[in-house]
Amino acid sequence: MKFADFHVGQVLRHGPASLSEDEIIRFAKDWDPQWFHTDPEAAACGPHRGLIASGWQTCALAMRMACECALQGSESFASPGVDAIQWLQPVRPGQLLSFEAEVLETRRSQKRPELGVLRWRWRLLSADGVPVLSVDATSLFLLTTPPLPELP
Repeated sequence: MKFADFHVGQVLRHGPASLSEDEIIRFAKDWDPQWFHTDPEAAACGPHRGLIASGWQTCALAMRMACECALQGSESFASPGVDAIQWLQPVRPGQLLSFEAEVLETRRSQKRPELGVLRWRWRLLSADGVPVLSVDATSLFLLTTPPLPELP
């Protein structure tokens, strides 16, 4: 999508996707090695009653889905960050998740008019529509190529 294609109130949908037990364990061993992400037997006896994905992996899945449904081929080039991340429900191996993004704001930057600013809320939803993740993100789009400085 191009920046001009986004409008306030628009809802984008993509998916579903899932994470396998092996993907959850592999990610967690590298990036979030807590027992409830890496040890299925121990996790079965824990408070979640089974293995769950790292929240950071859940965010990475949402990022991939945002790219697949909207950012690939766009003028998007950076993000100054997110305003909020909420891990609302645990994500389990094989659980089907759909991506939903609501456009909250689109505008040109006042300080840098060659930049478009998109504020949007990402959600990952379980198959029965229950939100498992919510992220308020900002994406930057390069709308025009700034002029090159003149050579001496």
